[in-house]
Amino acid sequence: MLIKFKRTPLSWAAYHGRYGVVKLLLGREDVNPNITDRDGRTPLSWAAGEGHDEVVKLLLGREDVNPDITDRSGRTPLSWAAYRGRYGVVGLLLGRKDVNPDMPDTSGRTPLLLAAMMGRDTVVELLLERKDVNPNMVDNCGETPLTRAARHGYDRVVKLLLEREDITPDIQDNYFYRTSLAGASESGHVGIVKLLLGCQNVNPNMTDKDGRTPLSLAAARGKDEVVQLLLGRRDVSPDILDKGGRTALLWAAAGRHRGVVQLLLGREDLNPNIADNIGRTPLSWAAANGKDEVVRLLLGHEDVNPDMPDNGGRTPLLWAARLG
Repeated sequence: MLIKFKRTPLSWAAYHGRYGVVKLLLGREDVNPNITDRDGRTPLSWAAGEGHDEVVKLLLGREDVNPDITDRSGRTPLSWAAYRGRYGVVGLLLGRKDVNPDMPDTSGRTPLLLAAMMGRDTVVELLLERKDVNPNMVDNCGETPLTRAARHGYDRVVKLLLEREDITPDIQDNYFYRTSLAGASESGHVGIVKLLLGCQNVNPNMTDKDGRTPLSLAAARGKDEVVQLLLGRRDVSPDILDKGGRTALLWAAAGRHRGVVQLLLGREDLNPNIADNIGRTPLSWAAANGKDEVVRLLLGHEDVNPDMPDNGGRTPLLWAARLG
């Protein structure tokens, strides 16, 4: 019998973890344990997602149960268990030879990616023990478990992923072409940036679709500690221009981030007078934005030209005067 939402009594009992009811229903030969509801979910899918270990064991005990049926979103019971952080259920499902541990859903997200993006570190660890789980599989946005975890600040998940010898940390997403380091730097996740910089195959100067580096992104957001970490690497170039001709210093000055400006000016190989595509220098932007402390810092640097005009002939002094 199908009831509300096209769900069977077995489906509801499995969802609520009613072990006795599930056992009773499974004892009937006329009960089909693989009937899906309107969302395409089976009783096993619901039990797995809700973390009902004993109910999952009961369902898996039926020889006619298919543990890999996908719902309308393309998710399997393992996908739901991984997403919700159901460690015990994940272990049960991975113990089945007929469960695909790397099945992507309609968004291209595998159980590992779903667990990583939610910070389910124990589940990630369990999945990574399987050699047939690909840690570099990308979703429809071009993101990997590592890029998701790095951007969201899940330190332990990142550490676990980086311990896999086959991990590729510099995969860029499809939209912004940003790497794991770029995402972690922009978000200010210091611990993750340290972990990523410790990898030999991470390029700290890789640019995104706008030509911006991890340093540029961190500088624009005023992430002092991340900037300090990146500048500690001699292979990090502080003067890489993005597609607008802007350097990390210009972004920091325009954003009125005094601490970042001070850190950048401490690099001897930095040119503080590089102008963007409209001819404006870091000093020009700082003067226009009225941040006296940043202006003083820049003027205190012996290499800064205080009179450099932009493409419209306006000097930093003129920008400051217009501000009033």
